[in-house]
Parts: sequence; C-alpha cells; structure tokens
Amino acid sequence: MSRFLLFGASRGLGLAITRHLLAQEHEVHALVRCPIQGGELAAMGVSVTPGDALDGEAVAMACKGAGEEALVISTLGSFHATRPVDFEGNRLVIDTLEQCGLRRLLLVTFLGCGDSWYSLSERARAVFGHEVRLKSLAESWLQSSSLAWTILRPAGLQDGEPTGHARLAPQGEELHGLVRRSDVARLAHTLVQDPQHIGRIYGCVDDALIRAS
Repeated sequence: MSRFLLFGASRGLGLAITRHLLAQEHEVHALVRCPIQGGELAAMGVSVTPGDALDGEAVAMACKGAGEEALVISTLGSFHATRPVDFEGNRLVIDTLEQCGLRRLLLVTFLGCGDSWYSLSERARAVFGHEVRLKSLAESWLQSSSLAWTILRPAGLQDGEPTGHARLAPQGEELHGLVRRSDVARLAHTLVQDPQHIGRIYGCVDDALIRAS
C-alpha cells in the first residue's frame, strides 16, 4: 500500500483518481476547500485537510499530514474563476512540496498545454485558451523545479466506465479525441508510481472512442 496526496480530489478527474486509489486500498490524503465535499471524501476513507490551494499554510499542512514519502497528484484547475488555481495554485503546491521535502509529483493538465497548443481548434482556444495558458505556465514552473515530476495531458474527458483501451502517447504525437476519466485515473496511478516516467510528458487518448465519436 502506498500513500498519496491529492490536490483537486473532490470533483471531476481528481475524484475519479481518488476512487481508483481507494479501490486499490491505498492511503489517500487530500486538501479540500468545500466542507461538504470534504465530508463526502472523509466518509469514503480519505484523510482530509480542509483548506484552499491558494492558501500556503493549508497546502503546507496537507503536505505535512501526508508525509515526505507521499506520492502527489495535482489535477487543480478552474474555469473562468475569479481566482483561478491553474497556475497560482499549482505553483504554490510545487513550491510547498519542495519546502516540505516531498519529491514526487504528477501534474495533470490537458491536451493543448505547452507544445501541444497547436492541437486545439480555434473554438477550443476561444473557450478554454486562458486556462490552457495558465496550466502551461504551471507545467513550466514544475519543469524548472527540483521535484521528480511527470506531466499528463489527457484529451477530451468523458464520464463512464473504463474501457481499458486508453493509451499514453509520447510528447509531440498529434492527438485528437476523447478518454474516460476512469481510464485516466488508472494511467495516472501507474505513472506516478513508476520512476521510469520521471521527467516525461505524455498525452492520453482512447482511440476506440475516437472511432465511435
């Protein structure tokens, strides 16, 4: 059993990762802003630290609670928020991990970040472009840190049962399509545990869903 610390655990992809890790009987810690969502996660067996990812003291408390051996996954993101966490929140997490002695971080952004910007349609750039640019800054901040990092950029996320066909794609491969959150959760678990993926950037897509769409 491994110990994990999650940022963004209470909804969307982060919640899918939480459920996957708990199903594998891992110890899961999480920083959660919303008391209701925090209570729901605690009822599932998550060790919850209440607080905001933009609050340095709260992030440090979550890190200390999880301990230096914890494997960290961040899916932090926001959409048209007054105070977006896409860059500032992830930057604070990265800096605090370094200060608290935690070493391993998987940052989950999405397709279009960094050098994959070209893969976004004009419509996607108009709708999500601001958040993509902020997440791209977070990726750059992480790559210049002292952490043992990996970056995962899923294609369009979809709810539903895992297909088992989602695949990792090396940086630079042109990707378009969809992938189930439940399949990304499995791949995220694999990536953060295996040291051969340190310092690597991957895309993630389910080719079967592309054919079906």
